[in-house]
Amino acid sequence: MAKFEPFRALRYATSELGKVVAPPYDVLTLADVRHLRNLDVRNITWVDVPLEEDGDDRYRVARDRLEEWIVDGTFIRDDDRSFTIYRMIFVDASGSYRTISGVIGAIEVDDAELPVLAHERTTPKATTDRRDLLMSTETNLSSIWGLSLGVGLSDALAAPGELVGEVEIDGVHHRFERVTEEHRCAQIASIVTGSSVLIADGHHRFSISKELAPVLRASSRGAGSTMMFVNELVDEQLAIAAIHRVYRGVDAEVLRAALNECYESVGFIDRTGDIVTAMGDNNAIAYLDSEGTCELMGARVGVFDGLRDLDGLRLEYALRQVEHHVSYEHSMTEISRLLAEGDVACAVLIRPVGLNEIVRTARERELMPPKSTFFTPKLLTGPVLRPLDE
Repeated sequence: MAKFEPFRALRYATSELGKVVAPPYDVLTLADVRHLRNLDVRNITWVDVPLEEDGDDRYRVARDRLEEWIVDGTFIRDDDRSFTIYRMIFVDASGSYRTISGVIGAIEVDDAELPVLAHERTTPKATTDRRDLLMSTETNLSSIWGLSLGVGLSDALAAPGELVGEVEIDGVHHRFERVTEEHRCAQIASIVTGSSVLIADGHHRFSISKELAPVLRASSRGAGSTMMFVNELVDEQLAIAAIHRVYRGVDAEVLRAALNECYESVGFIDRTGDIVTAMGDNNAIAYLDSEGTCELMGARVGVFDGLRDLDGLRLEYALRQVEHHVSYEHSMTEISRLLAEGDVACAVLIRPVGLNEIVRTARERELMPPKSTFFTPKLLTGPVLRPLDE
């Protein structure tokens, strides 16, 4: 069984987290990092996002800075092992008031009987940065996001724990509650340990933790586990957006012609309109180009027979014989900018993956195409750190 356990967390001494926490490293631009660092000399990005300008050995600098913050009291270590309930309270894209409640703990990375499962193929990505940072700091600085197939986790997290920090960022209220009671920790651990966990976000960091576990075990007893936020895989505990496709290295008309072999036009829509709703109503994807086109395209009858009902997978099939480069973008504002500036040939908007397909993927241990899902809101980095020394 893949054990899920409490641990002695490192936490900021202050509960006022607004200037010291940050979004995940992989959604930050260089400008974002510099802005966050300017907010406070102890913002977590000084450790979690080492920059070349930090020095010749930026990972050693990050380690030394973290050690300094522990010594000077910026971070305080919990006396007892604990779970941290992490709630994200927000209004979703449909205008509904939502609360996602999960728990941060340590999960085994190398269990074979009930492994932690990937849900999508990963894209080639430089992992040297996260590997070097983990090797240097021997600390989990940010949580991987996992979805538990176990029943009852949401109920087990319903009662509040001890409030240890909260912050509101970009309309999302993030709340952190410590749980140390033995009986409650045992209940939470039993639910998560008893079922498989699907990785929602952080595939690369999980792989790195697994890869480095044998290397780090000699100096760090906790290297066989990594820090993970886990919430229940149920509809009310998920907010899923689509990650759209932008295409380079191909003529827009060539790509559109390939799409026309598998899709048929179901109408055009103004880009200032509600494209997402129109896509859902028409069971369609949307093709956009630099000429201002926004065409809704529905699947031709029989073309995708035998393929799972995933827009990303269908696009891969439709464009399988077209040489192109694809990248991924969830922001319509950014897609519009790229098209207007001529940075991309065209873009295709896809629909979010439904809960049933995510559950089926987990239970049948299949993989979706890369960047099929975009789980929101994004987990903050900084409120909870996990040294590997326990």
